[in-house]
Amino acid sequence: MARYTGPKSKISRKYGEPIFGDTKALEKKPHPPGQHGRGRRRKKSEYAIQLAEKQKAKYLYGILENQFRNMFDKASRKDGVTGENLLQLLEARLDNVVYRLGIAPTRRSARQLVSHKHITVNGNLVNIPSYTLKEGDMVAVREKSKSLTAISSSVSNNNANKYKWLEWDDKSLLGKLVTYPDRESIPENINEQLIVELYSK
Repeated sequence: MARYTGPKSKISRKYGEPIFGDTKALEKKPHPPGQHGRGRRRKKSEYAIQLAEKQKAKYLYGILENQFRNMFDKASRKDGVTGENLLQLLEARLDNVVYRLGIAPTRRSARQLVSHKHITVNGNLVNIPSYTLKEGDMVAVREKSKSLTAISSSVSNNNANKYKWLEWDDKSLLGKLVTYPDRESIPENINEQLIVELYSK
């Protein structure tokens, strides 16, 4: 699946959740999209439920299939619970941390900021959105980019302090990945066990 560039509200309605951020579409049309969205639907198979959960996770974090599979393989090789390891790796992506820190309002815009070389990691310019951060890594806005309207307006609505695993300094626009988050600290509504079951077949 290539990166999705179609109607965002369609995907949100498909999964019944604001996948790409707040949307009024779920209030106006709480049923799935399509001409049969209001009608009675067949009961989904176990495989269909597992696949839908994986697709939802990919849409949420903006990841392609090969990237997601590689991340799952990496998670399965780590000690601990595979599903939680997978979510930790997803949360530790640079674009996601930029979003969580409040530097960007969405993951898509966070990915764009990283790609356009507005973000540094430990003082070094990094333009790879999928870059995996380590515990203790410092994420900051590049000095020349601090005056950007998109960044300043997003930072003014910053909510980074609600994440215990992150630290944020408003004055220097500097954040830190203190530790990898535990499952309770990750707000995304994902049943990671279904994804583990899907890949374990």
